[in-house]
Amino acid sequence: MKCLIVLGELTLSEKSTCSHQDHAKRPISSPLQRDIERAAALFRAMGEPSRLRLLALLDLGESCVGDIAESLSDKLSTVSQRLKVLRSEGLLNRRRDGKHLFYSLADNHVSSLLRNALAHASELEVSDSHEPI
Repeated sequence: MKCLIVLGELTLSEKSTCSHQDHAKRPISSPLQRDIERAAALFRAMGEPSRLRLLALLDLGESCVGDIAESLSDKLSTVSQRLKVLRSEGLLNRRRDGKHLFYSLADNHVSSLLRNALAHASELEVSDSHEPI
């Protein structure tokens, strides 16, 4: 028996002998499911280009809100809202020095995730440019 997986008109794969009964179900455990939900929230927060640009700026080092707004040519209120979203997802740390609030990436995981995403995006651009039309 041949099993052909089709979505709409796209064929994803073909296997010589495949049946859904041949495969054991692998339920996702509750802790893993919670981690998946949490990771999805992180990706949603990082998934907006202006917030991603802000994270890339903070990957260079800690900065105060005013400097961030100036560097990104954005209004202070706009930057503050973006910072609030990113901080609420645990992606940023904040410290106060007098009247100034300074922000930095929460930890090396955030930096690694950001750098890997940007590196992967760059690789995709290069590979896309070499594909035949």
